[in-house]
Amino acid sequence: MAVSTEQQILIEQRVTNEAKSIGASYLLWFFVGYLGGHRFYLGRKGSAIAMMLLSIFGVILSVVGIGFILLIVVGVWALVDAFLIPGMVAEQKNKVRNDLLQQAMLSAN
Repeated sequence: MAVSTEQQILIEQRVTNEAKSIGASYLLWFFVGYLGGHRFYLGRKGSAIAMMLLSIFGVILSVVGIGFILLIVVGVWALVDAFLIPGMVAEQKNKVRNDLLQQAMLSAN
């Protein structure tokens, strides 16, 4: 069963309110991107933890000289993320929208 136009408008309002912000994502990327802060914000906890651990081990192991490789990897990853953030935000918005649509369809039945 399809949702009504009124429900669709309410869903889009909630998506706008509940979805993550591109601006906030870029601020987190700029200030704590090497620790995966933007990924935590966007709900990608697994890759955020991996990024954080690579950064921490990179700093610790840089005393020995090996850690610089890890820090370069994290730097490249963070640079690539700068281009992926809009897609990650759009994906998160679609997830919120789909969840709300499912709730609306279940409550209509």
